[in-house]
Amino acid sequence: MANKPEAAAAATSAPPAPVAPAASAPALGKALLPVVLVVVLAPAISWAVAQFVILPQFEQKLAQALATPPSAEAVEPHVAEASGKEEKGGHAGKKGEGGASNTYEFTNVVVNLSGTMGTRYLKATFMVTGKDNTVRSVFEANKPRLVDVTLNVLSSLSLADLEEVGAKNIIREKLVNSYNQVLGKPIAEQVYFSDFVVQ
Repeated sequence: MANKPEAAAAATSAPPAPVAPAASAPALGKALLPVVLVVVLAPAISWAVAQFVILPQFEQKLAQALATPPSAEAVEPHVAEASGKEEKGGHAGKKGEGGASNTYEFTNVVVNLSGTMGTRYLKATFMVTGKDNTVRSVFEANKPRLVDVTLNVLSSLSLADLEEVGAKNIIREKLVNSYNQVLGKPIAEQVYFSDFVVQ
């Protein structure tokens, strides 16, 4: 029995047992708060910046690029020598030997490139020539069909096609062959590009 009081005294004088870290739980929560905020808010902030800052700026620059005419056209508009009137983007002719025109010009033809999902385009201005002095009259009479053929040929091109060596020569050949096929006789002889821009 004498041992019991000594055991009780020893138990009361023993150092206290370590307390569970209840006070460190709020500190841990405060330390994780920035991490949680970054994980939750970063995607939302990225989306908002892309949606409301980057995309509007990109759309604005693209609209300006499409609306702005080339500097050469702004300084000197196309003039049809045969009629003396300013052309509005359709065509312009050049007098041949017999007084009839042997050229036809396609101006500012814009097409989306194949395989780019509408994000890249080609803008071209070119002149079609032929030996026959009736090139202009034949092209004017068949303008809707020839514009359609032009758009089909140019929009079938991909970026890889345009990066090949001699790509413009291949395009010239395709256009001449397509025009002559539509017209049913060899009217077009050569194509000369005066503007060829890939954007």
